[in-house]
Amino acid sequence: MKRREFAGLVGLAAAGAASLAASTSAAAQSAAAGSTFDKVRSSKKLRIAGVVGTEPYYHRDVASGQWTGFCISMAQDLARSLDAEIEVAETTWSNAVLDLQANKIDIMFGLSPTPARALVVDFTNPIMNNTFTIVAKPGLEGKTWEDFNKPEVRVAVDIGSTQDLFARRTLPKATLVALKNFDDVALSLLSRRADCSVQVAMNSLATVKKNPAIGSIIVPTPISAQPTCAGVRPDSDGRFLRFVNNWLEYNRALGAMKGWIVSSLDLANIKPDDIPSSITF
Repeated sequence: MKRREFAGLVGLAAAGAASLAASTSAAAQSAAAGSTFDKVRSSKKLRIAGVVGTEPYYHRDVASGQWTGFCISMAQDLARSLDAEIEVAETTWSNAVLDLQANKIDIMFGLSPTPARALVVDFTNPIMNNTFTIVAKPGLEGKTWEDFNKPEVRVAVDIGSTQDLFARRTLPKATLVALKNFDDVALSLLSRRADCSVQVAMNSLATVKKNPAIGSIIVPTPISAQPTCAGVRPDSDGRFLRFVNNWLEYNRALGAMKGWIVSSLDLANIKPDDIPSSITF
């Protein structure tokens, strides 16, 4: 065996050992954290996350510090079902998974179940399906995804998001403008550094309502959507995840889920007439 081949095998073995050690460590930490269900029931506190400025998902009043939004409404009802109260910790979409891993929160509403995230957190059944849309500058038109799949079309996305992943898969010929966060995407549209952006419907509705000069919403065909779920930390018995899924199905059957979503649209000044007929929640 050549020295280079031997070194390669040693490297692979070391990498495998490191991966196994990391997995074992994560499992040990999860087990040590104990049952989330028992912890919530005993403490009477359901620790959730809130993301400032993401109406209608989350909204924090500057004067009172009070949180509202449809994710907050859902969390409050879930907490009541557990005979508990919510405790909100401010975070960001990108840090929410880390907060779950670090045992800073018990659940994060509004997460998309990407494969990368699913490696480290568990996801509930879908809260809703969020339709993929195009936010297009004035004058840019199209009816299908293929109409935007051209090198001359500059498509802004926030790196690592489900919108980024969808755009790379659906618009491989377009010129992607990859940006650090969602605020940068909006700025790129306003400054015309990008011609359009791929956004899920809940985001695009809020984006256009906040900045009408950006352009308009297009729902290209074939219509595609992604599930929006809640993320929870893997624990020793999985009872919390099972309870949340039961709670979700119960409230979906009652129509409560849609009610919470629709009632929070006012936080982003979104009216029923602003929602294209092809978008459903």
